[in-house]
Amino acid sequence: MSLPAWLRPWWPLFKRLHRAATFVLGCLFRVLSRLLGSRGVPVRATERSSDTADREPGVVVLHPGRAEQPLPRPATAGVPAGHWLFAAVHTTTEPTAVVPAVDLPATFVLEVAGGRLSGDYAATTTPGKVLDHETSTYFGVEDWREHPIFLRPTLGPTEHVPGTVLSLTTRGTSVNYYHFLYDAIGRLAVLEDALPHALAQADAVVVPHRTRYQKQLLELAGVTARLIEPERGRTVSADRLLVPSNPNWALQAPPATVRWLREHLPPTPGADGPRRLYVTRGDTPRTRRYVQEAELWPELERRGFVRIDPGSHTVQEQIDLFHGAEVVVSPHGAGLSNLTFSRPGVRVLEMFASTYVHLGLWSICQAVDADYRYLVGDGPSGGPGRNSGVLDDVSVPPRTVLDLVDDMLRGLHQ
Repeated sequence: MSLPAWLRPWWPLFKRLHRAATFVLGCLFRVLSRLLGSRGVPVRATERSSDTADREPGVVVLHPGRAEQPLPRPATAGVPAGHWLFAAVHTTTEPTAVVPAVDLPATFVLEVAGGRLSGDYAATTTPGKVLDHETSTYFGVEDWREHPIFLRPTLGPTEHVPGTVLSLTTRGTSVNYYHFLYDAIGRLAVLEDALPHALAQADAVVVPHRTRYQKQLLELAGVTARLIEPERGRTVSADRLLVPSNPNWALQAPPATVRWLREHLPPTPGADGPRRLYVTRGDTPRTRRYVQEAELWPELERRGFVRIDPGSHTVQEQIDLFHGAEVVVSPHGAGLSNLTFSRPGVRVLEMFASTYVHLGLWSICQAVDADYRYLVGDGPSGGPGRNSGVLDDVSVPPRTVLDLVDDMLRGLHQ
C-alpha cells in the first residue's frame, strides 16, 4: 500500500487498519473461494515450505540448498554509544520482535507443479489452494491471515505460462533498489546452490523489470529468459514453478548472497574513481535527507570528498564507484546497498534520524568487513515500538559529523 507524502506520518495507523481489514475480509473470501474454483483465494496456508511439500506430495517438491547456520554479530561503534538497536542485535540470542532472526535460515527452492504467483509481491499458491507463507512474506505481516492476497475475493486475471517459470519477486522488489538487489537478484545464489542449471532452463522469469536499474541488474546477472512483470491484482500460473527461498527476509545480508553478488557483478577492470564519497539524498523534505547538507558539504569537499547521487549513475558505474571508495559518508538510504561491492576495510559513516534506525546496510558492512560507524541524529528518542519514522530527515550538527569523519580519515592519504 503506497501513501502520499502528507499521509506518511500516519503509516503505522494505516498499517494496523490494513492488517485488520485483511484479516476480516480473508475470513469471508476463503469461504467464498470454495465456490469460485481456481479463481478463488487460498483456503489455507502453511508456515513452512516443508509443510507445503508434505501436504501435496508429488505436486510440491523442496530442493535443499544451504543448511541453517548461526550469524553472530559484533558490537558496533557509533554516536550515541550503545544505541539500543545495535546493542540488541549484538546481545540477542533468541528471535524477538526487535531482532526477528539470529541465525541464517536454511535455503531451498520450492518447486510446484501447476503453481501460481499472485500480486506484485508474488505470493506462492498450490493447486490445492494452499498459500506457502514462507516464500510469500510481506512487510509487517506475521500471521498469514493478514496477507494482502486476502484483500480481494479472487486472484484476479490469470496468465498461464507453459514450461518452467522462475520467481524472483517478493515484497519490495518492485520499488526499492536494496530489495531488488538482495531479494530478487540475490536469490539467484539460492537457485544456483539448490538447482545449478535451473536459470538456463527457465522459460520465463517473473521479476520486476520496468526501471532502468532493474533492467541493468538483470542483464549483469545473466537473466536472459522472457521476463514477466508481476502486477497487483493479477496471477501467473505455470506448468512448473520454481521459487527460491529468501534468506534475506530479516535483512541480514547473508554472506553467501554477498559473495555471489560480488562474484557475478564485478567492477570494471582498471576503473578509477574518487576515494572519498558523500552520498546525497537531495534537499526534498521527508526523504531521509541530511538537513544540514549545505553547511556540511564545503567542509567535506575540503577534505577530498566527491558528492554523488547513485540513482544518476548506471548500475555498473555505481559498482565501480563503491568498489573504489576508501571512505563513504551518507544518510541511510538504498544507495548504500552498493557497499556490497566495496573492498574490505572501507570506512563507512551511516547517519540516521532518531526515529528510524535500520540495520539492513549495517549487515552488508559486516559481510564485506567494513569499518562501520553509525550516527543517530537529534530529535525524539526512538526505541522498540517507536522506530517507525521511515522517511524522517536526519538532523545533526555538522561539527558532530566532521568530528567522526576526521577520526575516520586518520591514517589515510588524500
